[in-house]
Amino acid sequence: MWTSRILSGLVGLMILAMVSTSHAAVRIKDIARVQGQRQHSIVGYGIVTGLAGTGDSPGNRATRQAISNLMAQFNVGVPVESVNSRNVAAVVVSASLPAFANAGDTVDVTVTSVGDARSLVGGNLLLSPLKGPDGQVYALAQGALTVGGYKYDANGNVMQKNHPTAAVVPGGATVEVPPPTAASVQQGTHEFSIALLESDYTTAGRVADAINAELGASTARPVDAQSVAVNVPVSYQGRLVDLVRRIEVLDVRPDQRARVVINERTGTVVAGAAVQIAPVAISYGDLKISVVSDNAVSQPLVIGGFAPGVSSVPYTNTRVDVREQSGAALVTKTGGTVADLVQALARLKTNTRDVVSILKALKAAGSLHAELIVQ
Repeated sequence: MWTSRILSGLVGLMILAMVSTSHAAVRIKDIARVQGQRQHSIVGYGIVTGLAGTGDSPGNRATRQAISNLMAQFNVGVPVESVNSRNVAAVVVSASLPAFANAGDTVDVTVTSVGDARSLVGGNLLLSPLKGPDGQVYALAQGALTVGGYKYDANGNVMQKNHPTAAVVPGGATVEVPPPTAASVQQGTHEFSIALLESDYTTAGRVADAINAELGASTARPVDAQSVAVNVPVSYQGRLVDLVRRIEVLDVRPDQRARVVINERTGTVVAGAAVQIAPVAISYGDLKISVVSDNAVSQPLVIGGFAPGVSSVPYTNTRVDVREQSGAALVTKTGGTVADLVQALARLKTNTRDVVSILKALKAAGSLHAELIVQ
């Protein structure tokens, strides 16, 4: 497939991962979801107490104000100026509600410091309302924090593991109001939509074909590259769960655009095994330019009082060294793939930087028939 002529060996490291583009059949539930079936993000502001002097500093006015407001709810008047405790930290509390969460369900919450607290180890989250984008309170969070790290310091010595200013409360939020559910997934509807996780016209058409083959013609139709509309048959009216259960296990062979993903930091090249490359000649080398400066001192034979005006003089000699190492040449043929090219470059011991440069040049030349993604 490739003819190569090695002009010199190049030392480098490259990791290649191949992803076959001949996809096997997968279930619809693995590549799509019922539209309206999504998680809902909620967030709130809270106070963590019980910290062993690792909370926010007294200079954090927001924390002091929060403590003063909290005490006022229990008929304890404490002026903001009198609050001086490092056992409390102001935090942001966030969580995600499942699509069909009901009142009384519990979900995990994430707690992160917003002040200058050093650690949340040993803290307890006080009751905090969690709101959605519409301002509605959907859950209440409270409980002891679980921190996967620590930080201790004394006399200038610091010992830290992971991030002690972020924590979780397992099952710490109780759902008070169920999240809104799209009408397309409610009982009694006559039509709903299936949304693909990866937009593709061919895949959307194949999903519709699979549903029509199972439930009858005209049951499903592709709306666009991401959505497939499904008409609820008369026999499934009021039995939406049974219909979705029957549809989501149907097998479909998904399709996708050809892509080549390059991670320059780790030297990883991920490409479809059948990504095509047009016939092209590749030649590359290695040019190194170095500037070397030699510093020295001119020391005369006669110095001091014997010859007034004669002294040592420092000087610099600069030279430019240009070395062009021999490169390598490759000639691709019709039907060549990225897999063949990268494997050939690996045999030539081409370093990662050169591989990335070659793939970028192929894309610029129009010879790489795939989307190039550089991370």
